[in-house]
Amino acid sequence: MQTGDYIVHIVDDEEPVRKSLAFLLGMAGFAVRMHDSASDFLAAAPSIRNGVLVTDLRMPDMSGVDLLRNLASLKATLPAIVITGHGDVPMAVEAMKAGAIDFIEKPFEDVVIIEAIQRAAEQLVDKPAEIDDVATIQSRLERLSDRERQVLSGVVAGLPNKSIAYDLDISPRTVEVHRANVMAKMQANSLPQLVRMALAAGFGPT
Repeated sequence: MQTGDYIVHIVDDEEPVRKSLAFLLGMAGFAVRMHDSASDFLAAAPSIRNGVLVTDLRMPDMSGVDLLRNLASLKATLPAIVITGHGDVPMAVEAMKAGAIDFIEKPFEDVVIIEAIQRAAEQLVDKPAEIDDVATIQSRLERLSDRERQVLSGVVAGLPNKSIAYDLDISPRTVEVHRANVMAKMQANSLPQLVRMALAAGFGPT
């Protein structure tokens, strides 16, 4: 789908952030509409066709997670990307469970958000593509050691390496090694992709 065939809806309560992102995306050829609150967007959502949502996670009137849940209850879901601060990975994981297809940590490069929107827009054309079929993901999960599965469980729960290390009574450096091994064995290129795989296969925190 061409960039002009759909509208990117930016939901963020901070005006400078909205305008900056809208300018970036407009320069990249996207049609953009800004919303200053989740409630404002939610009111307009049922009438939106061919839209991609880019929402902040932390907003005063309604969190990005609650926005996605409300959209689902209205059956007004659309491909959604959540933008998160450094300490918000647990919330970002919750957002993916609520239907977001990606999350991006601040600060991010321009190309990261542009490519994420392009991937999201692909779902407007076809049935959302699975990263891999569940059987393939399950076979990769089976190759993980018990310790790697424990680390993955912590990752899917949104825990930082230090917390995972404390829970498992190992060093943060050891967690990093296990996490790298998990990424390699699962053939995941990013944390959001790894989380999507785990959720698709029904793998959750133990």
